[in-house]
Amino acid sequence: MPTAVNPLDFLAIDSVLSDEERDIRDTVRAFVRDRILPGVGDWFDEGRVPRELFSELGKLGVLGMHLEGYGCAGTSATAYGLACLELEAGDSGIRSLVSVQGSLAMFAIHHWGSEEQKQEWLPRMAAGDAIGCFGLTEPDSGSDPGSMRTYARRDGDDWVLRGAKMWITNGSLADVAVVWAGTDEGIRGFLVPKGTNGFTTRDIRKKISLRASTTSELIFDEVRLPASAMLPGATSLRGPLTCLSEARFGIVWGAAGAARACLEAAIDYSTTRVQFGKPIASFQIQQQKLATMALEVNRATLLALHLGRLKDAGKLVPEQVSMGKLGNVNAALDVARSARQVLGANGITLEYPVMRHLTNLETVVTYEGTADVHALVLGGALTGIDAFR
Repeated sequence: MPTAVNPLDFLAIDSVLSDEERDIRDTVRAFVRDRILPGVGDWFDEGRVPRELFSELGKLGVLGMHLEGYGCAGTSATAYGLACLELEAGDSGIRSLVSVQGSLAMFAIHHWGSEEQKQEWLPRMAAGDAIGCFGLTEPDSGSDPGSMRTYARRDGDDWVLRGAKMWITNGSLADVAVVWAGTDEGIRGFLVPKGTNGFTTRDIRKKISLRASTTSELIFDEVRLPASAMLPGATSLRGPLTCLSEARFGIVWGAAGAARACLEAAIDYSTTRVQFGKPIASFQIQQQKLATMALEVNRATLLALHLGRLKDAGKLVPEQVSMGKLGNVNAALDVARSARQVLGANGITLEYPVMRHLTNLETVVTYEGTADVHALVLGGALTGIDAFR
């Protein structure tokens, strides 16, 4: 008998969203359909992202959309999550662009910056007229940011910054870099504008993942900064870690979007691809794949929604974000791999979104806390024993 459920919203999750949340979701979905999907295969193939996309995303209102004031929309966390889901259904690189801009660079300034810094940067960043990046990871310091070597020393009223950051999204495009460095007073954050003497960038080439995104190395060679460049509210590692937890929340949602896009492609392909005289969707082995994929997509979306409601209620804790990031990205990888098999040889081409999502998710599972690190975070929360020490 024909099913009464919507294959793309099997658990009727849409029905528990507010009208405003659905409107925001639908607006971003339409933008992805009309602006991202027609070109993202070529951007991925060419290893680039159009710079003009930043201003378009600013007009859409998604840059720093969950922040209050300074030209930001001030939406709920759940609405921001839904936007991330739709953006990553387009491509992980596009969602990363928005996450780094809003939940890392803008959030750092909004949360830890002075009023002058907020007024100078946030309105332009919300509009997409200024691009930001977030410099924490280093060539020899990834999962252990406390071991960073980048250092800032006082010199009179100024600071002098020396070191390097690696794997920085938006790095060479950025008008301002939020850079974290050790000092004699603890780990501090600094705003380093593009063009500052001694500050250079170098793009990372030959990537086979997250190609519709700019990834760079940041190099600081005795960069002199005024005292006003320091973020006054951040005085320890808690500063950047707070920002990372904010951005990971978006990944929880984004991974569900990438998985959904793969499921959609698999359903469409299997119901139209004919072999042995009938659609391959009529074979039990393909239906089993589709059923398992649908289970993971719906479970991931429900988990993201629950964490969004907790965040809006002010009850979300970092360990819960770790569970969401670990579970949803791993689930999305499984969905993408199964979808790739459903599509057969066509699954490896950029004519379909699956292999692009699969390779992108291999980056998403690593950045902003590897799967192993998040598993250890959960293990510590469960046992009371910190495996990092």
